[in-house]
Amino acid sequence: MNASVIKLLGISGSPRVASTDFAVKTALSYSKERYQVETDYYTVHKKEINFCIHCDYCIRKKEGCIHKDDMQELYPKLEWANAWILASPVYQGNVSGQLKAILDRCRALVAKNPKIFENKVGAGIAVGGDRTGGQDPTLQTIIDFYIINEMIPVGGGSFGANLGAAIWSKDKGAKGAEADEEGLGAVRRIVDRMIKVSSLIHR
Repeated sequence: MNASVIKLLGISGSPRVASTDFAVKTALSYSKERYQVETDYYTVHKKEINFCIHCDYCIRKKEGCIHKDDMQELYPKLEWANAWILASPVYQGNVSGQLKAILDRCRALVAKNPKIFENKVGAGIAVGGDRTGGQDPTLQTIIDFYIINEMIPVGGGSFGANLGAAIWSKDKGAKGAEADEEGLGAVRRIVDRMIKVSSLIHR
């Protein structure tokens, strides 16, 4: 399997440096060590990311977003990568507000080029303080984004990583995520599947 053409971006949608940050970095480290892929990382921690205000500036001007905030750092990374891992803590049964803002603000890139994300491969990681704290709805929101933007969503297969990787942190931060062997196994499985699909598409 030739993974050298894969450029993998991991995004932590948590405002804290804790369990979600740990899970994304674990996925990137595993992908780099096992498959020698090129990786990059972005976190919303201490970033200013404004909400989309549906002003249609991006539609009218085709020059990106009207907001000139920390998304300017992320936009080139989104274009550069041909595989993404989007990760979020579970807030009220779904993605964090910070990650949702990122997803909404991707409209600015799509307005310039509707095919900009076409055939990029995407996977999701959801981290909850409870075992069944909303990880599946969170992963489904991430998958929906991929589908809408003509990306190719992948999970980790049946029996443990169906929609993506679900982590149970027990509200203990990175140590809690590190202790969830089942969840970390799911992380490895989504990476394995992502690399396989990405290699088929981009070779």
